[in-house]
This record gives sequence, C-alpha cells and structure tokens, in this order.
Amino acid sequence: MSTPPIPASDAVPSAPGDGGADADSAAGESVRTVVVAVAANLAIAVAKAVAAVITGSASLWAETAHSFADTGNEVLLFIGLRRSDREADARHPFGYGQERWFWAFLAAMGIFVVGGVLAIQEGIKSLLHPEALESVWVGVAVLLVSAVLEGISWRQAHKQLKAEAARNDRTLARQLKRGSDPTAATVFLEDSAALIGLALALAALGLHAWTGSAVWDAVSSILIGLLLVAVAWRLATRNKALLIDESAPPNVLENVREGITSDPWVADAPEVTAVFVGPRLLLVSARVVATREAADAPAERLTEAVAGLTARLEARPGIARADIVVVPASNPASAPDPSTAP
Repeated sequence: MSTPPIPASDAVPSAPGDGGADADSAAGESVRTVVVAVAANLAIAVAKAVAAVITGSASLWAETAHSFADTGNEVLLFIGLRRSDREADARHPFGYGQERWFWAFLAAMGIFVVGGVLAIQEGIKSLLHPEALESVWVGVAVLLVSAVLEGISWRQAHKQLKAEAARNDRTLARQLKRGSDPTAATVFLEDSAALIGLALALAALGLHAWTGSAVWDAVSSILIGLLLVAVAWRLATRNKALLIDESAPPNVLENVREGITSDPWVADAPEVTAVFVGPRLLLVSARVVATREAADAPAERLTEAVAGLTARLEARPGIARADIVVVPASNPASAPDPSTAP
C-alpha cells in the first residue's frame, strides 16, 4: 500500500499590498507620475532661466538649477522604470527590479550636486558680489506660474503615494520611510522641496525689492540649497538601504510566517526572513519544523510537501523565490535565543 501524501494547505498569503493587479497598477501610476513631473519641471526650468536672466535674482538662479536638476532626475527615474521591467533571465534570476533603486540613487546624487551645491554656490556668490534687482514682477509672475505647475506634479505624486500607503495599511509618512518603490517618493519629496523653495524665492524677491538689499536673495538661495541637500540625503539613504538587501517590514514577515505555518505538516517556523529584490518583490527564506507525523513519514513524502509549500509561496504575487529548509525541533537555529529569556 502506498503512503498517502502529507496534507497541505492553500492558505499561503502574499505580502500585504503586493498583489499582482495592484503591482501592475502601481507600475502604470509610476510612469504617469514621472511623465507629469518631467513635463512640468522642464517648462518650469525654462521659464525660471528666462526670469533669472531678466531679474538677476540669485534665488531665481537657484530655482533654475533646482528645476533643471529635477527634470534630469526624473528622466533617470523613467530609465529606471523601463529597465526594471525586464523579465528575469539566467544572469538575473530575480529580475531587474533593483535597477529602479540604482537609478533613483543617481537621481538623489543629481539633486545634491546640480540642485543643492549649485544653489548654495550661487547664494554665496550673491553675498560676495550683490547685484541690483530688475523687473521684479517678471520674477514674481514666473514663480507663481511655477507654483501652479509644481502643484500639479505634486498632486499626482501625492495621489500615488497615498494609494500605495493605503494598499500597505500605512500612514503616508511610514510609506515614505519603508516603501520599496522609490518613484513616487522621489517625485513627492522633490516637488515638496520645490514648493518650499518657490515660497522662499518669492519672499526673497519681495524683501530684496522692498529693502534694496541683496542679502535676502542670497540667503534664500543658500536655504534652497540646504533644503535640496537634505532631500538628496533622505532619498540616497533610502535607496542605499534597499540596494543592500533591506528586510521586509515585520507585518510582512508575520504574514509570510502565518502562511507557512498554516500548512498542516508544519509545526513551527522559527526563522523566517525576507528581503526586497525589487519594488514589491521579496526573496523568502524559512526554517521550518515538521510535525511528528510528517517527520516520521518517508523522506520522499516530506520532500514533496516542502516542494508543494515552496511552489505555493512562489505562485503568490510579491514573492520572487522561496527557500524552505526543514530542521529538527532541537536545531539551534530553531531554539529560543537565551539572551531573550526572562
């Protein structure tokens, strides 16, 4: 008589917020966010450059550098989106999702150098060699129009970020901090910095015109530069964390653990790890303890049970690969950590 197969369960959930349809929708939304941002920032950059030449305003020159930097950075984000969509192959078995983080990291460096450093340099130059302000109303008009265009781009990025946060049951701030797709976060932070920078530039133009002192303009330019440096640092550190295999959040790990232990033959899963190998894509590794019945079954039956659980995990959206290892209950890796004992 043949030995019956070890019972299995189909209740293996995917990582929260990483559903296939949601992932496809998020990818399309990312493209829209970047396209809107590129169109808005290119128009803004040209308008600011013309206004900066006419007025001679240091803060307008800083904003010009900022907008050209944003445009270039969003082109980098678009390249990352396209390259990361390629299918997995023999050289990259988990796909090209990490390309998105690489290009977003380059975008952060662009904000730092082209936006932040040049703005600070322009502010220092204006402090040392102040120039008279001309055609103030041209600068004011351009900044107001820029604020409207930036607002359109900001709204699109905010909409996508809010939707991603809702899918993951997170606050907007938490999504900015822990989201695995950098696209919306990068555009959102860039546009938020741009709107603050526009407010600073408008205030500087008004104070320069009112007092006749170029110090206001210069200080505004330096503040805009420092703001961009802070944004660049925030984005660079987030993408660096993802590039060096950041772990999935605790709620995702718990979700995966529950899916594994729902199989009747699994007594416990003492060790479950998952790292991001792309936006909304995880590599899962788990050590599991089999029930006494499963452990006493023929080896081929246990092997089939492990293969079945692995296949069910990998069939779920959001999981690129799952590695399941069966360990005895007495295995040190499955024993409690003595340092955590009461």
